[in-house]
Amino acid sequence: MDAPAEEFHAFFDRHYADLSRFAFLLLGDSEGADDLAADALVAVWRRWDSVRAGGHPLAYARSVVAGMARTRLRSLLRERRRVALFWSHRPDRIDDPDVPAVLDVRDALARLPLRKRTCVVLRHAFDLSEKETARTLGVSVGTVKSQTSRGIAELERMLAPARTAGPVAAEGELPPSSPKNLTIRFH
Repeated sequence: MDAPAEEFHAFFDRHYADLSRFAFLLLGDSEGADDLAADALVAVWRRWDSVRAGGHPLAYARSVVAGMARTRLRSLLRERRRVALFWSHRPDRIDDPDVPAVLDVRDALARLPLRKRTCVVLRHAFDLSEKETARTLGVSVGTVKSQTSRGIAELERMLAPARTAGPVAAEGELPPSSPKNLTIRFH
């Protein structure tokens, strides 16, 4: 195997799982997320020499995943509109041993517009800085700030009924489903 192929193989081994998780948080479908991450890595491999020379191969790979997720979601939306089955594809049972709060957050994330969802996921689930998120998405830092802020505000609004219906927190404490705890709820 030549050096670029070995480097890409190592890159794949290091980042496939995170790219798949990123795709899952954007799509909400684990099988589709694995396929999308694999497709994105094929696209990265095709341009590996220039991607590697750019110095930020992971940021590039994340942007490819985000772009492919956007395309896939748009395609799904058009299909659902034609068939008039919008949101009917959701599974009846969930295989994850996730707690209800995590499911509430995932459901709320799925309802966010893609750009806001992508910013929130990269900033809070992947702990990227505003600058790293901006580089990944090819947007300005100001766009990342505003989209993240608006996305978190929408999540707070969507999760508000769950907070009032859930367990009561002690005075001065946040309830378990509070959006302030989003970073630990993604994992």
